[in-house]
Amino acid sequence: MTTLNVAEMDALAARHPALLHRSPWQRFRIPIIAVTVVLYFIFAWWFFAVGKVLGTANWGLAGNYLADWISYEIRPDIEIAADGSIQINYPRFDPIGPNPNPDWLEAKRETVTRTIEIPGASSSAPAPSSSSSFSFMAPAPAQQQTAATAPTTETRVEEVVTEAFVDLGPSRTIDIQPERVVMTRGDETLVLLLDHAADEVLAEGPLPDWAEQRSPGARVIAYFGFSGWADVSADRVRVRKRFLGWENFFFDTNSAFFGRSASEVAGLVFSGERLDPSQSNLSLAWNDILYNPSWQHLDVWTKLLQTIVMAFIGTLFAMIVAFPLSFIAARNILRNRPVNQIAKRFFDFLRSVDMLIWALFFTRAFGPGPLAGISAIFFTDTGTLGKLYAEALENIDDKQREGVRSVGAPPATVQRFGVLPQVMPIFASQALYFWESNTRSATIIGAVGAGGIGLKLWEAMRTNSDWENVAYMVLLILLVVFLFDGISNALRSRLMGTRSH
Repeated sequence: MTTLNVAEMDALAARHPALLHRSPWQRFRIPIIAVTVVLYFIFAWWFFAVGKVLGTANWGLAGNYLADWISYEIRPDIEIAADGSIQINYPRFDPIGPNPNPDWLEAKRETVTRTIEIPGASSSAPAPSSSSSFSFMAPAPAQQQTAATAPTTETRVEEVVTEAFVDLGPSRTIDIQPERVVMTRGDETLVLLLDHAADEVLAEGPLPDWAEQRSPGARVIAYFGFSGWADVSADRVRVRKRFLGWENFFFDTNSAFFGRSASEVAGLVFSGERLDPSQSNLSLAWNDILYNPSWQHLDVWTKLLQTIVMAFIGTLFAMIVAFPLSFIAARNILRNRPVNQIAKRFFDFLRSVDMLIWALFFTRAFGPGPLAGISAIFFTDTGTLGKLYAEALENIDDKQREGVRSVGAPPATVQRFGVLPQVMPIFASQALYFWESNTRSATIIGAVGAGGIGLKLWEAMRTNSDWENVAYMVLLILLVVFLFDGISNALRSRLMGTRSH
């Protein structure tokens, strides 16, 4: 190893100043790039008003949506009559089935004497005709209204609900009485007075931060976190209690297996007596799962399979068409510049229009369905794959082609043995990647009517209440994407001659 002294180093620096003395850009480029990136992010933060957007975002609403993905609600409506009686109603298709009687809602009943007003009946009779002759051109006889009979009252002795107590979870309760509602959340208590005559809700004291009232006397909405919420009006209290999980995922309320435990269902399926004489319990259970009206498993799975088929057929057709066109677009394969440019501009046209736009166009042309989705994928991927294939052809090693040509092989043979062995692994790898990617893209274009699970997903989102169904379909899509990603990686590794990781 040779060591230079100070004099020798000075002499070397004098002979080659450009090598030892860097320019200002070479010395300060890293700090300059770092400062430029920081300034750009500051500009983007200001230009897009990121701070304002984050500050005004409704994070509570977003949290409720996320909670709806993994939970369901039981929605009792508690109506308060003018005489103080309370009636508890549930939606028609309630998750807990007909005749609900949950243990978290306690109803206090009393026998009272009620005076019920029965509305009077009214009748109508045709007005007397001035002529007995009949004509098709004559107007229909007018109906003459008779005076309605006066309403009558009836006194009854009935057992009615006079108080309802709702337990929403630890330290979260709602006590509903005819004249007031008492809500508790933790250490805080909110008392609401119900003025039926003025149709107003009045709060005793200031409202806590978990309750809101837009104007004096208006309804009050109280939030209890993940446990649910309540909407209090002068004559009604709407309660929404949240439960973790997906309700009735396997069997709906009309199924003979509804409400049974897993062990009971297994016992009935494999060794129990037939619930339906016309079919076995196994067939009945499977039929109830497939045709579950709340989750529509069969329809969802069919639409998912439709999405997979759309992605596969669209990618396959695009690959078949892009393959020969890429040889025309490659400058080193077909040495005709005008023809090369025409082919490349055709690829640019196809891929410059987004797949979603193509889907809208073909939906109008063919109507809603998978054909529109297949066409949209085919058009977009033909342009993209054609460009990628042509670039791969232009980057091949000409030595192999020249070697095949040197033995007197015809042009087709030159391309077969001199070009294809170099590019086929690349072509197949790119096609497999686009097949995997189109599985995701087919979901998006399905939302505009191009068929597949995307349309089903959009329908569930539009209801703004079936977010658990949205989560179910999103999970199915993720599973399919993960599966296809693994298959694609394994196939690409085999084609490229490398081991998969």
